[in-house]
Amino acid sequence: MSTEIVEIIEIIGRSEQGVTRPFICRGADDQVYFVKGRGATRHGQICEWVAGQLALRLGLPVAPFRLVHVSEELLSIAMRDDVDDLGVGLAFGSCKLPVVELSKSHLFHVPDDVQRDVLAFDWWVRNADRSLSDLGGNPNLFWDVEQEALVVIDHNQAFDLTCTDDEFIDVHAFWVQSNTLFHDWVMQQAYADRFMQVMADWADICNTVPPEWLFVDDEQTVPTGFDFDAVKRMLLRCRNNGFWSLR
Repeated sequence: MSTEIVEIIEIIGRSEQGVTRPFICRGADDQVYFVKGRGATRHGQICEWVAGQLALRLGLPVAPFRLVHVSEELLSIAMRDDVDDLGVGLAFGSCKLPVVELSKSHLFHVPDDVQRDVLAFDWWVRNADRSLSDLGGNPNLFWDVEQEALVVIDHNQAFDLTCTDDEFIDVHAFWVQSNTLFHDWVMQQAYADRFMQVMADWADICNTVPPEWLFVDDEQTVPTGFDFDAVKRMLLRCRNNGFWSLR
């Protein structure tokens, strides 16, 4: 993942999917991005950035993402009435890929180890926003039709300190892997080791969060309230014996 900030030069439209309805924008690099600005909340942007970096370090097939910049000039000429949801300044940009939303029929094409990686990661970061059943759902998972591979997106609801086990059981898109993951001590230890290796970069990851995201207002007087220390303590629970216990 490049740390270079991409300037947004065109607002193409806005997604009709997802709660945050990201903007579809073109960057100066000619790449099209799904951009989450102020309307996605500062807390959501931080979650996207931090969880995304953790996922990358763990080896998950996350859609490439960047920090993007939206100028006052661009918003001033935008012929839209919802540009306040995009806002001026740094935003979270996820590359638009040739994908379709993951369906039940795609599950058989996703390798078991990749499914377990996603399930274990979501359990670790307490992200229950990946539901899929015979009746549908909101998996925030896509299938790359060109590469024939899984693509993982959307971590704005990660680090939910109030998330319960019931929000995972029988709901997560890859919950079928729970019989293995939650009953194999050796596998659990291997994941815990991988998590702890990723946590070695925790300080570096936190330091890459744009300072302006730490405040709700432009004057930077009202803190976002994202508790990095509490999130770190939650993530370090992977060292505890009861981490994999379903309560």
